[in-house]
Amino acid sequence: MNANPGKIKLTLRYATFHQNVDQVVKVLEAARKQGKYWETLDVVMATQPQWTEGHAARLDLLWPLIGNLGLDIDQLKQDMASPAIAQIIQQDMADVRALDVRQTPEFFVNGKPLPSFGAEQLQNLVEEELAKAGKIS
Repeated sequence: MNANPGKIKLTLRYATFHQNVDQVVKVLEAARKQGKYWETLDVVMATQPQWTEGHAARLDLLWPLIGNLGLDIDQLKQDMASPAIAQIIQQDMADVRALDVRQTPEFFVNGKPLPSFGAEQLQNLVEEELAKAGKIS
């Protein structure tokens, strides 16, 4: 994205394959309402081993890790119950099934799945699609 500013749109989708991970998604989306999505996502990704046990998410272990991001935790907990956030999870999981996603992370570029996992493969697929769109030469 840095190499092609303004030419790429990134969309993150959730695949809630593991126990209680839907609760982590709710945390992320509630943090978005407070303008703290990316900061929260950074912490969630960097600390995953600290808030999971046996592939299950544990919010009680996550709260202290995001506590210094400037989030209103009481508001965050209220927002987590939002039907709009539940709808995001439902739609993403419907898309996961439709796209036959079986693991995470999974990458798609213009609807094309990454043929094999890796940074170079992703960069190549992005560049191919940008070239097709006439956004790079």
